[in-house]
Amino acid sequence: MRKVAFLIAGLALCAGPALALEAGDVVIAAPRTPEEAARVALVTAQPEDFAKAEPFETNSGGAGSVAATGAGAFSHANAALPNARGLDFELGRALFEKLWVSAPASTKASDGLGPLYNARACSACHVNDGRGRPPSGPDDKPLALTLHLAVPTAPMTAMAGIEGWQATAPDRHYGAQLQTFATGGLTAEARLRVSWQVHEVTLADGEIVSLRKPAVAVEDLAHGPLAADTMTSPRIAPPMIGLGLLEAIPAADILAKEDPDDADGDGISGRANIVWSPEHGRPMLGRFGLKAGSATVAHQSAKAFANDIGISSPAFPAPWGDCTDAQADCRAAPHGDGDTRGDEIDAEALAITVLYAANLAVPTRRAVDDREVLRGKALFHGAGCAYCHTPKHVTHRVEGAPHKSFQLIWPYTDLLLHDMGPGLADGFVEGRATGREWRTPPLWGIGLTAAVTGETSFLHDGRARSLLEAILWHGGEAEAARDAVAAMEKADRNALIRFLESL
Repeated sequence: MRKVAFLIAGLALCAGPALALEAGDVVIAAPRTPEEAARVALVTAQPEDFAKAEPFETNSGGAGSVAATGAGAFSHANAALPNARGLDFELGRALFEKLWVSAPASTKASDGLGPLYNARACSACHVNDGRGRPPSGPDDKPLALTLHLAVPTAPMTAMAGIEGWQATAPDRHYGAQLQTFATGGLTAEARLRVSWQVHEVTLADGEIVSLRKPAVAVEDLAHGPLAADTMTSPRIAPPMIGLGLLEAIPAADILAKEDPDDADGDGISGRANIVWSPEHGRPMLGRFGLKAGSATVAHQSAKAFANDIGISSPAFPAPWGDCTDAQADCRAAPHGDGDTRGDEIDAEALAITVLYAANLAVPTRRAVDDREVLRGKALFHGAGCAYCHTPKHVTHRVEGAPHKSFQLIWPYTDLLLHDMGPGLADGFVEGRATGREWRTPPLWGIGLTAAVTGETSFLHDGRARSLLEAILWHGGEAEAARDAVAAMEKADRNALIRFLESL
């Protein structure tokens, strides 16, 4: 794999191309020595022996992994988080779970909701810090499913050197996201009705699998129809675990797996999303969001406060959240900011919320030595799934964060964009991500989905009700891997699924 030259040219405006791509809150204590680089290459190499578990394979999140199951499996602090930050973590949890109210209110620390919003709390979409629940049918309000909006716009000068980067802007009337709730006296932007279109596929051994996809109808638009060039993308909230560890993976390690022209001929052509970071004022490597549209946990968190809840912060200071110029009633409504209070969530409270989001522990693996799990692991690699779902990474040495430093972690992602074919395409452009591309989602913790959220739903819009359904939706660069799974005997497919359920 190779790092493409445009990264150097396109980021020359920054202090240095490598550092400019690192997550803004990751301060590298020391670069790896040649000896350490050799050790990293050795421990992250693909296994040759599938008859036994690899060293440290149980600890998916490194030393901070937590042995946890059940509904609270995703809600523990990183086990290696310094004791001095324990209280901040719990304060962050309180802010993550806080129900915001509309202004003005007697609870000044909690007002500022909306005026237009999708949820009143972060935890409303991230059930038990896990995935959101998709609506079951047309009459089920889609709380955790949001409709993202964007229109093409003029190129951004600072991003002009980034090959493949496409400039977009929020919809002129409805903003970056369609809000389906409003505070008193205002009207929600629209109503979403989600129905499911179902079709069946037959596997090589005759097993029939029912696949579904959402049909999202936008009704009762308050400000007229969406513009003709508006792109839409329905999305379900992803799980929260391990975000700080993903942020600590060296950018160079991620970029080293790029192969945009498929130079090695393996059919996989992943590439990095390079995004504009408003908090740091420079291009950075995208890591977070379903299309890697945010560079840092802090940016992703502040953006969710603004668009999902309508809460202003230093990163998104508009007190009316995602309301546009066309929504004068929303902009004129009471807000929770003020001369004495400042933003609706100030810098300190936002930082504590980000600390919580960045330090949710990854659960330990289960049954890593089980013979069927090991056979499923071999099948996972043999089918080519590990090409994109890269099992292992070693994090930076991060200054002031020993719990994130030089950790062997097992997220099963390369954090790159891949063309997933027409079946999963949404037509939505985000940075360098085209309408067919998605960031490889981490698989750690995926086997605990049902325990955490109360149901199983996977992929960007929650369409897959099982891990097998999720695999069968793969196309594009993942088509060969999907076909390999579809061609397996049932006993082998069961072993593969058993392996995934152990993650």
